[in-house]
Amino acid sequence: MINQRINRATYDQVMLPIYSPADFIPVKGQGSRVWDQQGKSYIDFAGGIAVLALGHAHPLLNKALQEQSEKLWHVSNVFTNEPALCLAQKLIQHTFAERVFFANSGAEANEAALKLARHYAITRHNPYKTKIIAFHHAFHGRTFFTVSVGGQPKYADGFGPKPADIIHVPFNSLDAVKAVIDSHTCAVILEPIQGEGGVTPATAEFMHGLRTLCDKHQALLILDEVQTGMGRTGKLFAYMHYDIQPDIITSAKALGSGFPLSAMLTTEDIASVMGVGTHGTTYGGNPLACAVGNAAFDLINTQAVLEGVSERHRWIVDELQAINQTYAVFSQIRGQGLLIGAQLAPLYAGKAKELLALASKHGLMILNAGADVIRFTPSLIITLEELQEGMNALRKALDEFVKAE
Repeated sequence: MINQRINRATYDQVMLPIYSPADFIPVKGQGSRVWDQQGKSYIDFAGGIAVLALGHAHPLLNKALQEQSEKLWHVSNVFTNEPALCLAQKLIQHTFAERVFFANSGAEANEAALKLARHYAITRHNPYKTKIIAFHHAFHGRTFFTVSVGGQPKYADGFGPKPADIIHVPFNSLDAVKAVIDSHTCAVILEPIQGEGGVTPATAEFMHGLRTLCDKHQALLILDEVQTGMGRTGKLFAYMHYDIQPDIITSAKALGSGFPLSAMLTTEDIASVMGVGTHGTTYGGNPLACAVGNAAFDLINTQAVLEGVSERHRWIVDELQAINQTYAVFSQIRGQGLLIGAQLAPLYAGKAKELLALASKHGLMILNAGADVIRFTPSLIITLEELQEGMNALRKALDEFVKAE
């Protein structure tokens, strides 16, 4: 039954006005399908912004959460718990890492990574080795530190003096990094695929060059895998495509597949500079979150799911290219795995959100990545039937979108 007193207008009455949500309110999800208050169904190509790696209400995640909810909800970091230790072991076993820190969001994981990098440099080298190199159009979270490191002034300006010693340079430009990296640099941080910045992948040459530069200048290479990690690109983590080893990676979103959970992963040597009380969190490593994370990890880290991501990528790109033959609305389609961006042609520049609204009208949930890019981040196990239905809805939306011009 619909609560007539709760609707989209309620948002404007009771919530801080920092979002502009869609007009409809989802109330139920199953797989890659969502229903709103009126019972209208939608195909979900958004996945909660790359969070719902296994779709909505996956039965094994539901089971893990229910079973853990009957055992232990919370103990804080004064104690440890079995689900957290189990998940940490899995992450270490299947990555370069030797130590794990759990938190609740990507921003918190990145905050921890940046604090660790500076603390490591100050402890192992000198108190002046604090420079952080980041990239234009990057996004690393909304804490004051991470939003300052992110390369989008629209998110960081207006809050007073920012943390110092942060430098932004063009993405995928090794020459730009070479021009600013020096003995005072403690870290270089980047997303293997810039998400909010337009779904732009790092080139192999760029990634290998950064590793070499970081080694030369005794700086740490931090990879923000909040959006690209946990199978999104067709490997467990995106760094595995580049045949390099980072010093720190962060993970969130799909790690909990809908339950708030994040992690920072690093080596024993780097982790060893931290001590009791150096950093912390109340909810990080929560038993409920980690129980879900364990179930999600076991499902995602399989050959069937990871190979399926690559297959779905090819199918979506082929469909988008076929659609473009009819509508000529995209100038470029880029990305990897199930993180795909379709750049709007110049004629439609700045109108991504208009297309999103039309898509929802026709029963499709998609995302934008800036004003000019349509972003696709569906479930890693979305069915072919759901994909086809979603693409049919996109065609209907494009019919209206193009005619409006």
